[in-house]
Amino acid sequence: KSANPQWREQFDFHYFSDRKDMLDIEVWRKDNKKHEELLGRCHVDITALPTKQTNCLELPLEKHPGSLLMLIAVAPCTGVSISDLCVCPLGDPNERQQISQRYCIKNSFRDIKDIGFLQVKVLKAVDLMAADFSGKSDPFCVLELGNDMLQTHTVYKNLNPEWNKVFTFPIKDIHDVLEVTVFDEDGDKPPDFLGKVAIPLLSV
Repeated sequence: KSANPQWREQFDFHYFSDRKDMLDIEVWRKDNKKHEELLGRCHVDITALPTKQTNCLELPLEKHPGSLLMLIAVAPCTGVSISDLCVCPLGDPNERQQISQRYCIKNSFRDIKDIGFLQVKVLKAVDLMAADFSGKSDPFCVLELGNDMLQTHTVYKNLNPEWNKVFTFPIKDIHDVLEVTVFDEDGDKPPDFLGKVAIPLLSV
């Protein structure tokens, strides 16, 4: 019930500088669970923003009244990585020793925000649902932790895909839940849901 809402939410996106990405933002109005209406959209060219500083932007909504006020910072990303199984970041014993030293009890108050990190090896899926008329699917896997999201590549025409990828996330809240979702890529259409599992970090 507001024409001037304040959300004060922060989202982290992993942006790789070799890509020419646009940040697309949409504002929606929800009357009830069934009815939603688009109130406007705007776009931000990430490559045009100065790095290592917070940019305050007032973005007018296209073809609609109103604007969005946002703070956007493009900063070097630490602690997040995607790699192949054969070059797993924790495979080196020396690196494991350095990490053990970094998170030992005597260093636990050196950086309160540095809780630790989570490394996930996404190997494969088995007996997925067929989403295409051909009796196959084009599955990819999405991992979400807090506001961090990473995903695998798509394996086409396969119900038993093998991804063999290693994902590393910095942990900001020990009470976060890792959500792993498998989707079927469907061209220009939204992907089809194939399944999901949620893993609380405290259960690891």
